Amino acid sequence: MPLRLPDRLPAIDLLKSENIFVMGDTRAHAQDIRPLRIVILNLMPLKITTETDLIRLLSNTPLQLDISFMKLKSHTPKNTPIEHMMMFYRDFESMRNEKFDGMIITGAPVEQLDYEDVSYWDEITGIFSWARTHVTSTLYICWAAQAGLYYHYGVPKYPLPKKMFGIFPQVKLDAQLPIFRGFDDVFQMPHSRHTELHRDDIMACPELTLIAESDDSGVSIVMARGGREFFITGHLEYAPDTLDKEYRRDKDIRDDVELPKHYYRNDCFEEGPLVTWRAHANLFYSNWINYYVYQETPYNIEDIK
Repeated sequence: MPLRLPDRLPAIDLLKSENIFVMGDTRAHAQDIRPLRIVILNLMPLKITTETDLIRLLSNTPLQLDISFMKLKSHTPKNTPIEHMMMFYRDFESMRNEKFDGMIITGAPVEQLDYEDVSYWDEITGIFSWARTHVTSTLYICWAAQAGLYYHYGVPKYPLPKKMFGIFPQVKLDAQLPIFRGFDDVFQMPHSRHTELHRDDIMACPELTLIAESDDSGVSIVMARGGREFFITGHLEYAPDTLDKEYRRDKDIRDDVELPKHYYRNDCFEEGPLVTWRAHANLFYSNWINYYVYQETPYNIEDIK
């Protein structure tokens, strides 16, 4: 089944070139099947890139998905054309009376600020609360994962002595969870962050379940409310060249940038990336859609509660 996307979204042509079946609004209106409604609150600076990364992963399901994009009224992005934002994104205020089967909240380049110092903290915490009554299951990614755990459960973040940057092995702690269906014992996950969560803080909260972690990168995935909330500290959605682009950007402006670990072939920049996480990334998002969104959502979307 196809992904249903807004007509003329830039990601459509790229995804079609990868043989991913996408459907524009015009054709989708002729379908007599209720698609699952997925909303993406995209806080990343390069929004078109993030849109494409997430849509690529969401495409790996036989279910029809209706994708919407949400933006903050209290924040104006600097790296995405205003025309793109106006055409494809809607303010939260215009969506607050709608309900969605799934939601994804991305990371944001504000992790070194105290939460309350983030200019849009009041608006985004309002969205965190809203999601609990208007969304069946929500994925919080990277900074959003830290912010969601802090807001909902009081879990603090801690500064790292140096950036966690690279691809790190993760161990699943409950192999029977549907989110890990088809996973190997160890899976890889990209990380790019300056702060971390502590395992003891997660374990001290009875409402939280630590379901994946790493000896190298620490807390990886936390689950709450029976799978209605997932908090992911890394970036399974990253494309093969994302860390490469970040490394090239940073080394051009600073002289203390280290190579991303376990990312380049033989740890050699000139040999290019070795992709080791994409299969599990596809599995994770497919399992989330199939087991925590589709199987838990009511036939009538207005019955979500």
